[in-house]
Amino acid sequence: MADTPTVYIVDDDNDSRDSVETLLAEMKVPFRAYASAEEFLETYDGARPGCLVTDVRMLQMSGLELQEELQRRGITISVVVVTAYADTPIVVRAIKNGAVTLLEKPCREHELWDAIREGLARDEENYRRETRRAELRARIDQLTPAEKEVLDLIVAGEPNKRIATSLDISVRTVEVRRQHVFTKLQADSVAELVKIVVEAEQ
Repeated sequence: MADTPTVYIVDDDNDSRDSVETLLAEMKVPFRAYASAEEFLETYDGARPGCLVTDVRMLQMSGLELQEELQRRGITISVVVVTAYADTPIVVRAIKNGAVTLLEKPCREHELWDAIREGLARDEENYRRETRRAELRARIDQLTPAEKEVLDLIVAGEPNKRIATSLDISVRTVEVRRQHVFTKLQADSVAELVKIVVEAEQ
């Protein structure tokens, strides 16, 4: 994943696209522009943090359909929707799909810039969360199947003796596996261990 925030502009209207490009160039924010959702999807690899600025009405795939296609692919990116046709169903659909906001064309530069800044900030936070989640999952994946059994029972609040009985092993074996779990997950307490598991599963 790229660490440099990038704004992706998807709009089949040349003038609208050029207007957003000019604003971003003035603000010294990296950007890439596309004349269609299909063109964007052909090249976009899920790199983040970033923000997508897209029109609703385009000749082929609409901006709302693009939002939904990204969700279908499991790609999370902040989206700012712009449209000259902001009727209620469009607004509702865009916001339900997770859009940062929906702006009516022509929108004021400061409104668009504020929306893009919010989108970049949101996506950067998502990026940090997902990076942290991937790191925690990698730690958990280091556990052996036997250690994972012990982990599950620790998280369930079971003491060593109950764990030993449940798994039909000695308390000493539980203690050894328990120590391995804490070491591999880099946890210093049961509370921290539980927090790691919860964060990894979110």
